[in-house]
Amino acid sequence: MVGHVEWVQFAQVDRVPRAGEVVHAVHPFEEPAGGGAVAAVQLARLAGGCVLYTALGEDEQGRRSIARLGELGVDVRASFQNVPTRRAVTLIDADGERTITTFGPRLDPCAEGRPDRCGADQLDAVYFTAGDEAALRAVRSSARVIVASPRARHALGNGVPIDALVLSGEDEIERHEAVRALDEARLVVFTEGDRGGRYREASGAEGRWAAVEPVADIMDSYGCGDSFAAGLTYGLGAGLTIPDALDLAARCGAVCLTGRGPYERQLTGGDL
Repeated sequence: MVGHVEWVQFAQVDRVPRAGEVVHAVHPFEEPAGGGAVAAVQLARLAGGCVLYTALGEDEQGRRSIARLGELGVDVRASFQNVPTRRAVTLIDADGERTITTFGPRLDPCAEGRPDRCGADQLDAVYFTAGDEAALRAVRSSARVIVASPRARHALGNGVPIDALVLSGEDEIERHEAVRALDEARLVVFTEGDRGGRYREASGAEGRWAAVEPVADIMDSYGCGDSFAAGLTYGLGAGLTIPDALDLAARCGAVCLTGRGPYERQLTGGDL
């Protein structure tokens, strides 16, 4: 996993406040989260372990992030920057929908920070959500499968081939950022929430998959997309067919939907 981490404060509200309104939040808790952290924990739970290359601030939130992710089975290899770790507040409404406000710039790992050391190993699969072009080239040299998020932004679109690009078909920002990498991806996956999603291959082949029904009540949508992407990465790295890897990914997203926060409920290797 090469990606970003944010220190997130979560809380539940009946609904997100309108402009000028005050609402009361309940059940607050904090976790290191963001696309890199959530996907790394999901990969660790499927594979038995995961290495996360990231960047953190030299502060309490950075230290707490490493400790907590270690408890969750992730080997964090962080470069430290002389800026605060990015923070966020996430409100979960009565329908389980999350609304996120971030504070500060995203800290992206770079090749000088450590991802280049991946070149010493042969990796089955890497999920890439943040980093520079040199970091992406470094992991390309050692990874059999690379799945990327369009939120990797300027690392993409520079001629580095990726095996899959996964994005929300309903997210305008991700659709815009994905344009630069569409021609470099062998597989492009568009998620569509409870409608499942669609995919297309570089060969022109296209298909759809169905959403998986949650096995319990919907609690919290935070982390579902990142768990989906991690499941897809694991499936492609394990040599599954595209339909089977997408089915596994959909199961990961559906399980995450039934937990409070990103880590209370995630699919594990023992569930497969």
